[in-house]
Amino acid sequence: MPQDSLVTFAQTLIRQRSLSGDEGAVVELIISEMRRLGFDQVWKDVNGSAIGVIKGAQLGPTLLLDGHCDTVDVAPGVSWMHDPLGGEIEGGVIYGRGAADMKGALAAMVHAVASMDRSQLKGCAAVSASVMEESLEGASLRTVMDALEPDFVVIGEATNLNLNRGGRGRAEIHLETIGRPAHSSSPDLGRNAVHDMIRVVEVVERQPVKKDPLLGQTVFALTDIISDPYPACSMVPSRCRVTYDRRLVAGETSDEILGAIAASPELRGIELHAKIPSSDYHTYTGATLGGVKFLPAWVLPESDSFVQACLHGLRTAGLDPKIGAYRFCTNAAYSAGVAGVPTIGFGPGREEDAHIINERLELESLIAARQGYRAIINAVLSSK
Repeated sequence: MPQDSLVTFAQTLIRQRSLSGDEGAVVELIISEMRRLGFDQVWKDVNGSAIGVIKGAQLGPTLLLDGHCDTVDVAPGVSWMHDPLGGEIEGGVIYGRGAADMKGALAAMVHAVASMDRSQLKGCAAVSASVMEESLEGASLRTVMDALEPDFVVIGEATNLNLNRGGRGRAEIHLETIGRPAHSSSPDLGRNAVHDMIRVVEVVERQPVKKDPLLGQTVFALTDIISDPYPACSMVPSRCRVTYDRRLVAGETSDEILGAIAASPELRGIELHAKIPSSDYHTYTGATLGGVKFLPAWVLPESDSFVQACLHGLRTAGLDPKIGAYRFCTNAAYSAGVAGVPTIGFGPGREEDAHIINERLELESLIAARQGYRAIINAVLSSK
């Protein structure tokens, strides 16, 4: 029995290395497949994201299905059971970096949109293979959405074929203490910025969590700490900086988060600078993507007509989706959190399969995702 062309395409994508900032080769594969499958419009935008559009016979809304085509790297010295760039299939499972996050979903989106009957569609169905998501969620999707002006967005990150109507956001927080240098033989003549930072970290670690019935609770994770000068040769460090990764729930603001830390009475007398930084990233085309590293959480009400239409479509197609939310940050932080465009998440695979050794995706889930994307398109754009 010949192998499904969707599975073959997913293997092709997995076999092409595509780290953030180096997605050019995989984008060309996606553009080639879109053209082979007969998309009405196919192009690469200024950032290097691939975009394909199928136009229905009647005018109507635009539904965008987005999947990022970049992946994280494979950690050196860590053994995999299968070649991380092999796209090997064993026991009904496809293995490789990007299988679950998220080349499988992207392949299913491309094949689902291409298979739609234009005569039965009212509006446009589009697919974007966006770049640099692993570096800064939503930055390249902004450019895609500026071009397409979609009315609805589907994010293809893993949901285990369930329907997500929300997602936690993410903020990067830099905290810096300023001390006073001195010779380490006479530390009493200076002020040790690391000692001050220890007090700051203790305060941050005791910050009360916020809980959301859908998104879960906020998270403060310390991700790095460095003193200055480093290495300090017989010197009391005069500066120390830590970075925190904050996972956000709906309604949180940067001023609220930073203010709660700065206002702590336990930190009186410490010179503390707290900020959420901005960063610039360069795409493989030479374009610059940047922005403040505060990516808001988002929630769409379960009663929303887009949520209900997608839910009905999936059930009609024989799937049994549960309603949930992403625990990590996705491109929806822009589409829903910033742009306010109705957005849902639906994709094959599980959240916990992303970024791991022996990343995997069940072929049954991959095939069902194509069916699910078709069902969503029909539910939103059907002219019947």
